[in-house]
Amino acid sequence: MTEAPLRVLIVDDEAPARMRLRDLLGDIVATQPTELVGMASNGVEALRMLDAAGADVVLADIRMPVMDGVELARHLARLERPPALIFTTAYDEYAVSAFELAAADYLLKPVRAERLAEALGRARKRMPVDDQGLSALAPGARRHFSVTERGRILLVPVADVLFLRAEQKYVSAITCAREFLLDESLVQIEQEFPDRFVRIHRNCLVARATVAGVERSPDEDGEGHWSIVVKGTNERLPVSRRQWPAVRQALRL
Repeated sequence: MTEAPLRVLIVDDEAPARMRLRDLLGDIVATQPTELVGMASNGVEALRMLDAAGADVVLADIRMPVMDGVELARHLARLERPPALIFTTAYDEYAVSAFELAAADYLLKPVRAERLAEALGRARKRMPVDDQGLSALAPGARRHFSVTERGRILLVPVADVLFLRAEQKYVSAITCAREFLLDESLVQIEQEFPDRFVRIHRNCLVARATVAGVERSPDEDGEGHWSIVVKGTNERLPVSRRQWPAVRQALRL
C-alpha cells in the first residue's frame, strides 16, 4: 500500500538550501511521498505558514535570523499536535545524542537524498520534540513566548513583557497591549532570563527595564512595604519582605 504523502515545510534562511531540499524531496518521492506546503526563511515565517496550512514534518535549519531553528522547535512543541521536526545544519559541533533527544532526526549539509529519505521515514513515527533537550541546545534565550489560542500560535516578544504573574496553574504575561496566558512556570522563566526579569514576589517577576522606581506604603502593622512602579502604567507591584534585599541589589536601589 502506498503511504500517504507527508506535508513538509522547509525552513532555511538561504534560498539555495531551500531549493536543494525541495529538489531532493522530488528525487525521493517514489520511496517517501511528500507534499511541499511552503518554504520559510526563519522561524517566525514558518509559524505563520503553519497557521495557514499545517504540516506533518518541518525541515528546519539551526542558525537563522529573527528566530532560529531551536526556538522554532520550542514553539512547535507547545502545539496540540506538533509536526515532526528534522534539523538541518552545516555545523557538526552539536552532539548527536542531543539531537536525538530534541528531534526526529538531524541532517548535515549538504543533505544527501538517502539521508533525507531515512529521516522522513523516522518522522512518519512522529517522534515527539523534547523541550528539555531543546533548552540544552539553545544558543541563547528565546526572543518570544508562545501562546496557543484557538488552535493558533501567537508569538509574544519577550522584550514587550512588562511583568509576569503566577495565577493558579498558569502564568500571565502582561504587555502594554494585553495579557497573555503562558503554559510555563515562573521558575523556568526566571532561570532562562536571569538578566531580563527579577523576582519581586513568589508569584511575580518584573522586567528590569520597565522599573520606573519604587514606592513605600504603610501597612497595618506600621512597618510599610515596598512596591515597584512600572513604566507607562498605573501598576504598583508589591515586593515581598523576603525578596526586598535581593530586589534592591538587583535594581541597584
